[in-house]
Amino acid sequence: MKLSPRDLAQHIDHTLLKAEARAVDIERLCAEAREHAFWSVCVNGTRVALAASLLEDSAVKVAAVVGFPLGAMESDAKRFETETVIDLGAQEIDFVLNIGRLKDGDDGAVFRELRDVVEAAQGAPVKVIFETCLLTHEEILRACLLSIEAGARFVKTSTGFSTAGATLEQVRWMRETVGPKMGVKASGGIRDTSTALAMIAAGANRLGTSAGVAIVRGHTAESASY
Repeated sequence: MKLSPRDLAQHIDHTLLKAEARAVDIERLCAEAREHAFWSVCVNGTRVALAASLLEDSAVKVAAVVGFPLGAMESDAKRFETETVIDLGAQEIDFVLNIGRLKDGDDGAVFRELRDVVEAAQGAPVKVIFETCLLTHEEILRACLLSIEAGARFVKTSTGFSTAGATLEQVRWMRETVGPKMGVKASGGIRDTSTALAMIAAGANRLGTSAGVAIVRGHTAESASY
């Protein structure tokens, strides 16, 4: 698969979610996103206002994580966090579903939480993070179907903070389940151009990575992490 650097950049959410990230790091992230025309930057809630101000006159969007990285807090907290980051300027929401509830088979609770976050996002696209490395094939399929029913716009493989990131097989499963109209985001462990292109060929139309600059330049970012 071949894409121009510009086209490839439009698949990338340029990401910085490390706890130690400073304001100067967010400034660098946003400058890189402007320079390379990435689709968005993805940041923690406390950095949304800064990123929104830095990107105000650009086409780069601001995505915020919610319930990150475990997804194990109460649903009301996730709803409030979503409302807060939307008010601060977030244009997309990357939200960790309740993995334990999904594994319990409590699909009703999982759906209600998904629906609440979608409503709180006020029309902004919601990407549902599954943490696929912790799930069975059947659980991934159930999570996809619940996300569709709740009105989410993307399903997403990983936080990048668990035991493994995206795999091509999981991306294919997700694309086959959600069909052509819903987004699939691959994240975690995407550090070079060949991996990025393989994920897109497998069905991902968005990539979450901190190695976006290296990817569009065709280099490997050995030390990059989601």
